[in-house]
Amino acid sequence: MSAVAAPAAVLPRPRMEFARGASRRRLRSVPVFGQSGDGGLDDPLRLGRAMRLRLRDAVQALLADPSIAGLKDAAKLAAVVLYAKSRAPQGEKNDLQTSIWGSELGRWLGMKESTVHHKVLPVLRGTDALRTRVVTDAKGHPTGLDCLVMPLWNAHHGGGPGHPLALSKAELATLLRLLEALFGHGWTPENKEPTPPGLLADRRGKGAATDRLGLLLMVLNTRASGWLQLCGGSVKKKEGRGAATLARLLGCSPSGARKVLARLTEAGVVARQHKATATRMRGRGRVMLLPVARAYGRTLTPVEAVSGSGGVFSQRPDGAFGDHAPAGATGALGTPGIGGAERAGKAGDRERPDGAELHADHASVVTPVVPPQLSCGFSGEGRGVEGRRPERACVREDQAADGGTTVAESAPPVAEDGPLRGEKPGESPVEGRDGQRAAGAVAGGRPKAVGWEKAQLQRRVGLPADLGLRVALGPVAGLWERLSGWQQGQVEAAAQAELTRLAGMLERPQMAPRLLADRFTDRLQETGGEALVDRPFPWLMRRGLVQRQACSDRRCDDGIRLDTGGACENCGNVVHIRRARRAKIAAEVDRELPGLSEGERRRVLEERLREQAAIEAEDFVWRRERARVEQARRDAARAAAQERAERERQAAAAADAVRQVLPCEDCGLQRSASLCEACGFRRRTEAAIVEAGLIAATWSADLNDPGNVAAVAAHVRASLEADIERARREFLELMEPGALEADPVLTASALAFAALQAAEQALPKYRSNALGRLGRTEEAEAEARRAYKTEQGRRWYKHNPHGADAVAAATKAADAARERVAEYLLATRLEHLREQSAARTETVAAAPWADRLPELAARSLDGGTAGAVIAWAPS
Repeated sequence: MSAVAAPAAVLPRPRMEFARGASRRRLRSVPVFGQSGDGGLDDPLRLGRAMRLRLRDAVQALLADPSIAGLKDAAKLAAVVLYAKSRAPQGEKNDLQTSIWGSELGRWLGMKESTVHHKVLPVLRGTDALRTRVVTDAKGHPTGLDCLVMPLWNAHHGGGPGHPLALSKAELATLLRLLEALFGHGWTPENKEPTPPGLLADRRGKGAATDRLGLLLMVLNTRASGWLQLCGGSVKKKEGRGAATLARLLGCSPSGARKVLARLTEAGVVARQHKATATRMRGRGRVMLLPVARAYGRTLTPVEAVSGSGGVFSQRPDGAFGDHAPAGATGALGTPGIGGAERAGKAGDRERPDGAELHADHASVVTPVVPPQLSCGFSGEGRGVEGRRPERACVREDQAADGGTTVAESAPPVAEDGPLRGEKPGESPVEGRDGQRAAGAVAGGRPKAVGWEKAQLQRRVGLPADLGLRVALGPVAGLWERLSGWQQGQVEAAAQAELTRLAGMLERPQMAPRLLADRFTDRLQETGGEALVDRPFPWLMRRGLVQRQACSDRRCDDGIRLDTGGACENCGNVVHIRRARRAKIAAEVDRELPGLSEGERRRVLEERLREQAAIEAEDFVWRRERARVEQARRDAARAAAQERAERERQAAAAADAVRQVLPCEDCGLQRSASLCEACGFRRRTEAAIVEAGLIAATWSADLNDPGNVAAVAAHVRASLEADIERARREFLELMEPGALEADPVLTASALAFAALQAAEQALPKYRSNALGRLGRTEEAEAEARRAYKTEQGRRWYKHNPHGADAVAAATKAADAARERVAEYLLATRLEHLREQSAARTETVAAAPWADRLPELAARSLDGGTAGAVIAWAPS
């Protein structure tokens, strides 16, 4: 069917009633009897608001991933399908994979299997958006693909539980059911109910993936009313606002989106129309998702539809600024934007923005005006002798601000020689006479009271320049215009403070402006509209901006959780407890006092309820006092802990100061903190020499022969000492004459550091040499042969075990096994040598000089001893 003949839908305003125990914000739609749609409560397209927004955020986050964002629509849709079919993590199992085969994925995408294997899967693998593994049977024949969507893996292993892609099992199942209802190919499993084909199951070939992806994104951005949430800003007249919205969703050009919208309209899943206006002119274009409307039981009546190629008259929405964003732009779409707060029975767009001109596009040729045509009331006609506006032209402009049928007070007549309607006079005759408007004049589409002109002399015309404040104050833009300059400053400061408080409370701080805008919308609905707000400033400061907690939870606002958008569980608990207490007391009254009249029973019940309330109040006071005492105890304990930590810090600082003045244990240098820098380098050098000797002994000595081990260690020590001596000579050659005698301590430290560097540079060579030798032992060779055979015998190499790929993989596995065995042998032999060295060496602590000097003084100085003393004495 053509786009002109496509049926659109006009939704009757559903009757709304409050759910028992719910706040005013949580409304539910009650369909009129006999007007329910085809969809039931289990319809896949009947998504709750929280679930729809959750799925929308997940799909948008997946498509915005860097590995998927720049791909074609077929690859994007394949990623969405594989993501929806992924297995959710359960307990310790966290595979996140899905099993599928090429022909099935082709039916999901509306294309052939060969196209999937040549143009979809390779592209996803190339950008690392998808990893696949061929599944084979016992004979080696492929039976399918195990696919892992990498953005989903990254979300679960790096993004945390709050990541948009980290959906639960129920949410993934809901997304898969939605895909099946939209474009699933349908199947009949054994012993189960058949799954019917989706709406676009027959749409195959070129552009099928784009149409399916566009339908999915529009459904996720469609409210319960069935109307697509359109974007804001100025759009091209040829494409229209619906095509511009779809272009932003798909990331394509508006002309391409117009073709997709035309195909979806022809398929009968989308209806386009122009909203009716009071002037019988073509209003703003709208787009309805017919399956969503039917799923929520909306009654559809034929209306006049328009084709996507025709001109669409669409005014700029409130608060829109700038031109139409480029196709690749992301973010919020329009004002309030796609994905904003919604109401179940309310259309997704307004008839025309406040202050918009009420003129249609005029023809290029002007028809002469004749007196008999004055009653028609078209734009451009003369005023006649009375100078009043035409009859039809005043119907819309004389209405009240709330859009009702009440006609406001007409403006006073203008001069006979005044300009025609639509022209711009240089000076208003009315303002020229009395300098101000009358009390009932309309400004910006809203009634304005007398006396506000003087207060608004210093006010700002539009909303604040900050984007967050513009979004938050958008629903009360009419009240903002009625404020004075000082009042606007106060409201702006209070709104900014509230946004800061909400941002600190939410996991996603960028949602704070949207939450505040929803609060303003709810408060206006309770009041009855902006027209019923007599004093805007007190209403905004004391009612609109104030959070009303229905319970003790600071995240509660009228029974709604600010962080999740769902019902407040604490409020539900409070209501449940109160109802249970009342039922319990009523049962006690019936049991203890049977036979009471209804009035007497009610009186006794109220008395006991008051007694119970008094008891609970007393208990609350007691618990509050106990909490205050407990808080004081915790504060005292915290202060004591801080004081103790401060004492420990001071004691540690004092001990460190004492340690800093101690002499070196090895050379006796004063104020060296028990060990000077040069001696520290010498200790590390000695440890490196010992370690190198043990490493060399692991392969070149008999581990059970201590003499052989000692000989190897001595050989290594001699080699390293030669290297150290060479490094010292090179250092001394680089020094300037006289520099060594200038600072002996610094010179000793530099020489010790040069020795340490020489030892540490040689240590990795000894380790590498030991690993190479141990890798050629019998144990390593045996392990390498086993690994080679094991890798060569795997099922994917059974058909050609001696091929190039099989030999390369087996050689790599053998080398890895040989290295593992060498490292294991080195570690075990070093541990064995250290244990033997510890058993042979008895560590004896050196006695202090105060104890050793008397013993040395008592010994006789014979020739050998005297020579030793003389040799030890410094020259």
